[in-house]
Amino acid sequence: MSKNPFDLGAMASQTKGMKAAQAVGQVALTSAQEITQLNQRAAQELSTRLQAKVAELMKTQDPKAAFDCVHAEVLQDAAKEVADYQAQLFQALASGNKELAKIAESMIKDSQHDLIHFVNEATQNAPAGTEPYTSVFKASFSNALQNFELIRAAMADSFGGFEKSVENMSQFSSAKKSEMPRARKKST
Repeated sequence: MSKNPFDLGAMASQTKGMKAAQAVGQVALTSAQEITQLNQRAAQELSTRLQAKVAELMKTQDPKAAFDCVHAEVLQDAAKEVADYQAQLFQALASGNKELAKIAESMIKDSQHDLIHFVNEATQNAPAGTEPYTSVFKASFSNALQNFELIRAAMADSFGGFEKSVENMSQFSSAKKSEMPRARKKST
């Protein structure tokens, strides 16, 4: 087996890449499971409430009273449930987003470290008389490191923007949910 440090580095880099891919997959799976459970709970609750309302409506003889019951309670309750569901969904998305941001940040730092190590190893073992070439080589990789920082900053902005969108939607849902009791009081 070769004692070239680049071969060992490639193997470690591949291992890191596989672990990062597994972590991203695990976050996606966890988020999907959380959303699936949320959907299942919402469907079960809706079915139970719907059955209770249908049974209540079947007992009502007056069509106007049935309409008033459906209009005043069912629609407002449904709107409240949608707002609750959205809040829980946004929470699940925000949680997954934070995990993905941590993984991406770690991958970028590891890549920067590997690149620095690669440049140091390559230039330390350069033959005599290749200083102009190693200087150009180091300058190129210095630019690459600056690009890593730009990528990291863009990624942080992207994750931050997504999180802000989720937060805004969550606040919107909360505002709508708080309006529901006031609307109910007005209709009764």
